[in-house]
Amino acid sequence: MGVSKDDANEVFLGLLRVQKLLVAAKHTAPRLEDGVDVTAYPVLFVVAGAGTVRISELAATLHNDVSTVSRQVSALVTSGLLEKSADPNDGRAWVVSLTDTGHEALVRIQDGRAAWFQGLLRHWDGPATADFVTRLRELGDALDAHLRDRGAASPPMPFHATKDLKQKED
Repeated sequence: MGVSKDDANEVFLGLLRVQKLLVAAKHTAPRLEDGVDVTAYPVLFVVAGAGTVRISELAATLHNDVSTVSRQVSALVTSGLLEKSADPNDGRAWVVSLTDTGHEALVRIQDGRAAWFQGLLRHWDGPATADFVTRLRELGDALDAHLRDRGAASPPMPFHATKDLKQKED
């Protein structure tokens, strides 16, 4: 059975509200890694999931322009969190990968973000949270399928890298 028009609008408005609140919270959320702009966190997550990635592919994955991502990458390289090297398949292009310092920073960022969200969700119960995560992933899958159906490249979403990062630590 499909979702009613009213329910679909309620979902959309709820997501819009959360999106706006997350943007607003970005300025008051705890700074998880000194010297790293929170807008660059997605760059770290994508690189962690991809291993090694071209800056142009990184920009496409993040749905951002190459110049913005290039500036973020440069700042992360300067911070020692990413390393830049020539693309072995095309010497004219550059690829980036996470350094050991970047890996450690990403673990701290994920741990700090998890602690922050635990506080926000302190009144939720486990099963309701698990159901919410399932539904949220289903919505993400539906949006991904929608983009693919319209010819957009499906970006890799390496945002489930928590387990991978923790395993590298051990």
